[in-house]
Amino acid sequence: MNQEMNGYEAEAVKEMRIDYVYKVVVIGDSAVGKSQLLARFAKNEFSYDSKSTIGVEFQTRTLTIKSKVIKAQIWDTAGQERYRAVTSAYYRGALGAVVVYDITKRQTFDHVARWVDELRAHADGSIVIMLIGNKADLGDRRAVPTEDAVEFAQDQGLFFSEASALSGDNVESAFVRVLEEIYSNVTSKKTLDLDSPKLNGNGNGSLHGSKIDVIAGSDLEISEMKKLSSCSC
Repeated sequence: MNQEMNGYEAEAVKEMRIDYVYKVVVIGDSAVGKSQLLARFAKNEFSYDSKSTIGVEFQTRTLTIKSKVIKAQIWDTAGQERYRAVTSAYYRGALGAVVVYDITKRQTFDHVARWVDELRAHADGSIVIMLIGNKADLGDRRAVPTEDAVEFAQDQGLFFSEASALSGDNVESAFVRVLEEIYSNVTSKKTLDLDSPKLNGNGNGSLHGSKIDVIAGSDLEISEMKKLSSCSC
């Protein structure tokens, strides 16, 4: 019976008209849990036997945002240094990015600035960026205070959330927020193009990305997070 229902659901998805396809890249150091976050969001799965990603792979998930059917095409880029030249080509065309670090490994957070710089060097200026501190279930082994990540995200104009691929906490909300912001950017640009076909003397319009306010996970507000020296996620 369940197999039959899954079959019907699969057919229903196939028959849906896709309104938008959004490319999102997931980047960060090796072993921070990028593939696990992606598997949790795309398939609601977690593997205890996960191996490092070699090269680049992607998964998709179709969902509805504000009555529009959105197909998220999420690229999992390898964190190993030897693959950085390969993955840089995949930044092009990305409308969103998730930068991941491991809250139990300080070095992975220290490398976030480099990942963000590389992303901005290759991607569109209006790209939506979410910073995720993964493995929030290991709060007793925390090496990166939440407030350090909040401060960095505010300074860089990023969204921020701590999440756990293992438990699933905040994974859905973080990815959905990225897609919602992409949708908002895309529709705002369309409205701007329709309302203002000529923005300068040459008739060429330009749209600049604006600084994005930092958000926290679904259970914490920024005002509360700033008061914390550590998090018991």
